[in-house]
Amino acid sequence: MSWSQEFEWRPIDRGQVRAWAELVAATEAVDHQDEHVAEDDLIEEFDDPDCDFPAGSIAAYDGAVMVGWGVLGMRSAAEPIHDMGTMGAVHPAYRGRGIGSAILDWSENAAVILHERRFPGRPLSLDGRCQARNEGAVMLFEDHGYKPSRWFLRMSRPLTSELPAMQVPPGVEIVGYTPERSHDARLVRDDAFRDHWRSTDNTDESWAHFIGFQAFRPAYSFVAYDADSGEPLGVVLAHEYDSYTRATGRLELYIPTVGTRRIGRKRGIATALLMQTMHAAKAAGFISMTLDVDSDSQTGAVGLYERAGFTVQDTWVTQTKQLIG
Repeated sequence: MSWSQEFEWRPIDRGQVRAWAELVAATEAVDHQDEHVAEDDLIEEFDDPDCDFPAGSIAAYDGAVMVGWGVLGMRSAAEPIHDMGTMGAVHPAYRGRGIGSAILDWSENAAVILHERRFPGRPLSLDGRCQARNEGAVMLFEDHGYKPSRWFLRMSRPLTSELPAMQVPPGVEIVGYTPERSHDARLVRDDAFRDHWRSTDNTDESWAHFIGFQAFRPAYSFVAYDADSGEPLGVVLAHEYDSYTRATGRLELYIPTVGTRRIGRKRGIATALLMQTMHAAKAAGFISMTLDVDSDSQTGAVGLYERAGFTVQDTWVTQTKQLIG
């Protein structure tokens, strides 16, 4: 592994969130990823049950300045393969000095160790992601033997103009999310995404972590039910990041999850859920909504969002490398 001796390397802990947030901000200023996070956002990452920060994170320091970081994420299942993920970045002023290459080398070695603890003997691949337009990042992955495997679209929809009228499909009831509906929301999410690329079911711990985010906004989240049987059919969940608003001056709602169970598809439920959220968000003063979607989604999600008024703002590519057989 090509560790540069001019930098100090150590795992990331809670005491480093300020330096971490400063590095994320420096990266955003150059790469324009439209991702703004603050210390209180990053501190929540240490409670993610699919991350092991002592063994699955690394940071490079030049004195007191964090100049590079990497974090690994595990999956709840290895069916048929354990698809781990790696995230990271290098300070723009320090690029071209081998930091990104060292972090990627570390990621591969650490991923094997963590994988063998969770799914010994099973195949393992490692995914990274970068903006499709970031030639340096694309080249870094290519040089390390990664292949583009999937493209994801960041889509946005303004809320400042008049919205289409809300229409609920016949035989469907849409209600606001409450803690009592958490089980139903999780059931819908896991079933809806079971045929999605790289998706695995939530564990109790991962679901509790997800709905426990300080950014989670129940007021703009909804669950759809069959009006006769009471069977949960669809869900939309919303996040609002205060750090994003502070950085941009824009009141924007992010949609991390929208899905319909297979038994409820082709009935307009997802569109109706999105419209519920749009109207609620517009009434509260939000000026736009964003979401991310697999460009090759087998459920036709891209077309659904386009019909709902979303347009593509950016494209991210997932890069994959097989690490174990």
